[in-house]
Amino acid sequence: MNTVTRWEPFQGFASLHDQVNRLLDRTAEGDLAAWAPAVDIYETEHELVVKADLPEVDEKDIDVRVENNTLTIRGERKFEKSIGQDNYLRVERAYGAFTRSFSLPNTIHTEGIRAEYKNGTLTVHMPKREESKPKQVKVNVSAGEK
Repeated sequence: MNTVTRWEPFQGFASLHDQVNRLLDRTAEGDLAAWAPAVDIYETEHELVVKADLPEVDEKDIDVRVENNTLTIRGERKFEKSIGQDNYLRVERAYGAFTRSFSLPNTIHTEGIRAEYKNGTLTVHMPKREESKPKQVKVNVSAGEK
């Protein structure tokens, strides 16, 4: 006896669609697990300044160090446990530990470095050594006689 089977041209696409979604979900989760805060670095006449965006990072979870002319900012943004993980519909912000390191020029006076954390922004002020600050030399111009 021959069995008649109904042909469904799109039957394989549903499982392929599910597989692609699972792959993308895993990739997105992996990307969100590792993060690095955005920074701005600028220089003034007297100092080098690093500003890092660290929203919702507790001040006690931030560590700023200078070793061997390298500024390292470490910390952690913790996932909010008060809301059940099953209640989230979408999680796009990154959580977990982070580390950012920056090489410093020899012109920085490391003993004078100070950091402040306000409104989710860490600002690290690094003063320049006196000998590296620009100096202006006054030039006297006299009218020459002919």
